[in-house]
Amino acid sequence: MDFIVKESLLFWKIIKFLLPAVPSTIYITLLSFIFALILGLIVALMKLSHVKILQIIARVYVDVLRGVPLLVQIFFIYFGLGKILKLSQFPAGIIAISICYSAYMSEIFRAGILAIPKGQNDASSSLGMTSWQTKWHVILPQSFRIVVPPIFNDFIACLKDSSLVSIIGLRELTRAGREFYSSYFVDFETWFIVGLIYLIMTLVLSKLSRYMEKRLKLP
Repeated sequence: MDFIVKESLLFWKIIKFLLPAVPSTIYITLLSFIFALILGLIVALMKLSHVKILQIIARVYVDVLRGVPLLVQIFFIYFGLGKILKLSQFPAGIIAISICYSAYMSEIFRAGILAIPKGQNDASSSLGMTSWQTKWHVILPQSFRIVVPPIFNDFIACLKDSSLVSIIGLRELTRAGREFYSSYFVDFETWFIVGLIYLIMTLVLSKLSRYMEKRLKLP
């Protein structure tokens, strides 16, 4: 009985220590992913453009970023470019995650755009719409239905990968777990609760993803 009470008090103590870091984790993830979505869409449109140099730049951008681990990119931006541009931990972490995930987002957007029948372009042209008007008002709204599931999958992955910025001292959930462990040397309970909090957040996102899929599902 004493063991159960002792463990319960310890779990509650860990939870109270970790919870203030949860909003920071969510904020880092949301900010990084919003930038990744915007940049990914731009890169996807570059890759689909008829300008050869834009296609080459986009292709190299995607290949390089998908071929280098996120942790290495974080180190490079914080310890490399960060020294030159005077970046603190927060912007360096956001930039690294955003740039890395923008490469994956660009391929998701590109696949969604290419999935739209080419007849849509012909129909838009017959109505006098320009190529850009067709993309913004016809193709992209339809492709959005297609890309929602993979975007949410990457959003969940981004949430988990946000833990990597703890390596440069940016305080979020994983960093808070390391701080608690360093202070009290409690390993199993600490990392169990850290993992549990991440699991709860990812389950919420998964439920939101299923809801969005149902809302956007074509009859």
